[in-house]
Amino acid sequence: MDLQDQLKNLFPDHKFEEKKNSESEKKDEIWMQQDPIICKYEKRKGKPITILEGYTGADEDFKKLAKELKTRLSVGGSFKNDSIIIQGDYRDKIMEILKEKGFNVKRVGG
Repeated sequence: MDLQDQLKNLFPDHKFEEKKNSESEKKDEIWMQQDPIICKYEKRKGKPITILEGYTGADEDFKKLAKELKTRLSVGGSFKNDSIIIQGDYRDKIMEILKEKGFNVKRVGG
């Protein structure tokens, strides 16, 4: 007997709503753009970082993309001033991930 069944036994008059798949699908969608996202490499305080700029969609979509990249690469990073900052030199891996998602990516510097 799982938790859902126990709750139904405790509260027989309560109507439980099931989650809709369409809402979760909308959350996963990220707006695609025609212009390329710029992927560049810098060193700050002697440490390498990868910066992604040039996304013209909503900030929330860019934040979702940042979170996904950080999770898939298992690295730290942040979202500041309409750019994603990833700790380390991961230009090649990031470009592959973005191309899989359907983005155009332009490599700048090095």
